[in-house]
Amino acid sequence: MARQRARRGILEDVGIATGYREWAPPPALRSALACLWSSRIPAELSLPVQPDTLVLPDGCADIIWQHGRGAFVAGPDTGPVAVPTRPGAILVGVRFRPGVGGALLGVPLSELRDQRVDLADLRPELDRDLSADLDPDQAVARLTRLTGQLAEATAADRAVRRACHLLASPAARTEYVSDEVGLSPRQLRRRCEAAVGYGPKMLQRVLRFRRFVSLVDATGGATDLAEAAVSSGYADQPHLTRETVQLAGLTPAALIRTRHPQVASGSAIIAVPTRRKPIRA
Repeated sequence: MARQRARRGILEDVGIATGYREWAPPPALRSALACLWSSRIPAELSLPVQPDTLVLPDGCADIIWQHGRGAFVAGPDTGPVAVPTRPGAILVGVRFRPGVGGALLGVPLSELRDQRVDLADLRPELDRDLSADLDPDQAVARLTRLTGQLAEATAADRAVRRACHLLASPAARTEYVSDEVGLSPRQLRRRCEAAVGYGPKMLQRVLRFRRFVSLVDATGGATDLAEAAVSSGYADQPHLTRETVQLAGLTPAALIRTRHPQVASGSAIIAVPTRRKPIRA
């Protein structure tokens, strides 16, 4: 009963508002989920042609329900994905933390890397509860309930979860992480590919890139790129530029302007040498 009241409270507080929103999962699921989220695009758009939404790598896998389509799994990405902006589209999702999705979904995430796969092809017993004609609030409630059932039935790989935590540090060195978690480098790579979708080195690149994106968003785009490079864990600004182009398909300045149009003039983006000692990758 308490769980039902908590779920109702989440839905009453969040709802499915226009735009993209994220919110924290229930306390019992916070070790498994990074967030729940919703995206609702107005049926009538102000511009006749809308730009695609750019989805960036984050080391996570999502179960996504889309009104009119049903449920599918978005595997871990290694590059940018352009999602068309469709008038009236409604999506809700649960985002697994790095290292959790493979075990809970019961499939090696390396098989879903850079893929979007119907849930019916992976877990048909889950898909039956997520029909395309659900009310969006129902879809949120069912996704939350089903994820809770998966988390109770299956334990994530603790060594990989620990490795994910270590690799999130700007000072992390992949060659030392395997020793920290008690695995050989080959074992860690194999288990990381199954649980995360790619190996420790790629995961480190993605997590470092997400630190940069988070810093950009926290400053509203008013970003000193050289300072941001060092703070995020890059060796220097050229290193940041190379990685951002590979992972986002854009230079850092172009990515900032995409996420924060108010800095389109470039006046808030500062690219100057830094005197800080760089952090080696």
